[in-house]
Amino acid sequence: MSERIAVVIVTYNRADLLAGMLDGLAAQTRAPDAVFVIDNASADHTRQVLDRDDLPLQVTHSDDNLGGAGGFHLGVKQAYDAGFDRIWLMDDDVVPAPDCLAVLAAHEGPCLMAVREDLAGNLVEKSAMHFDLRNPLRIRPKTASVDQAYASRADLPAEVPIEVVAFEGFMVHRRVIDEIGLPDPSYFIFYDDADFAIRARRAGFTILALRDAVLVRQLDFNQQHALDTWKGFYMFRNLFVVHFRYGENALVRLKPWLIVIAVLLLSPLRGGRAEAANVIKAIRSARHMRQPPGAVPPAR
Repeated sequence: MSERIAVVIVTYNRADLLAGMLDGLAAQTRAPDAVFVIDNASADHTRQVLDRDDLPLQVTHSDDNLGGAGGFHLGVKQAYDAGFDRIWLMDDDVVPAPDCLAVLAAHEGPCLMAVREDLAGNLVEKSAMHFDLRNPLRIRPKTASVDQAYASRADLPAEVPIEVVAFEGFMVHRRVIDEIGLPDPSYFIFYDDADFAIRARRAGFTILALRDAVLVRQLDFNQQHALDTWKGFYMFRNLFVVHFRYGENALVRLKPWLIVIAVLLLSPLRGGRAEAANVIKAIRSARHMRQPPGAVPPAR
């Protein structure tokens, strides 16, 4: 209990969901020591929702939308520079059970993940138990998620080793940031959390999902984004970046180019010109992101 814990929340135009999330934080049996909120230039009534005095809020209203990645980079940096021992990363569409923070705080692990369920109590924890960057034939490296391996929370052991996380209930100790640096803001959205987890594991830190740390997701998962949209560009580009940076052999690091060729060949049948343009733009951008962020820690 001597450790000081800060919560970092990134929000964008989801004021009503944010209100429920903050209510959940205010009801914690182990209160957070600070709550850093990065408001990504929201145009709704987010400012009104944040006008409350039952939480130790420290709010940053960004002039621009930094994306989830930029928001978490900024929020984690603020919490780290302020000297907090642990940082709990949270999206605006989840509500922690009253003892969620207490369960996480009682565990000594350097990297911990709360386990998510939906409003009906179904297990929906998508964190990967295996993230394959060795097999070049796997288009998607995530080969097994927690909710694929276990039917319900009751089937889970108390601790589940995982290899990648979501910045949605993930707690990290500052000594991890000392070693590997901050989340990478250049991802904008998608894979910034996977990148951070890969760097943490490669630095020797274990990541555990804790069965009894309950986080309730207010929205259904929608991980299928149209690849001919702006989100499709980031899905392609950031997938390529992860392979370029962390592929464990030359064939895996070559896989992005093979995906580009396949998308272009299939574009007359599916995806069309917009998806083809996205994948070309994505590979060009990914080539300039081959190096992960430096491990030099932020200024204290």
